[in-house]
Amino acid sequence: MHTESPQVRLANEIAAQFHHLPPKEAAAAIAAHIRQFWDPRMRADLDHHAATAPETLDPLALEAAHLLTPTPQPSSSPSPTVPTVNPAVPGGPTKP
Repeated sequence: MHTESPQVRLANEIAAQFHHLPPKEAAAAIAAHIRQFWDPRMRADLDHHAATAPETLDPLALEAAHLLTPTPQPSSSPSPTVPTVNPAVPGGPTKP
């Protein structure tokens, strides 16, 4: 017997309410609802199911889950340089 996650069931029920909208608009609305009303543990569970069992989710709920998953952004700050000791000057200044 397979028991469905409560978050999967809820996400699929929410998705059913948005099938009258265009898919991208529906997924955005579902994601907004989940972001507003679900606690982080519920969102984490949904993210886990989207990654490991996407077939259990309505396609709109799956797209909403993808919208909720943060995408890594490249760092805008330069990478730190590690200073090295100038071997020509014992105990002298460091150079970047």
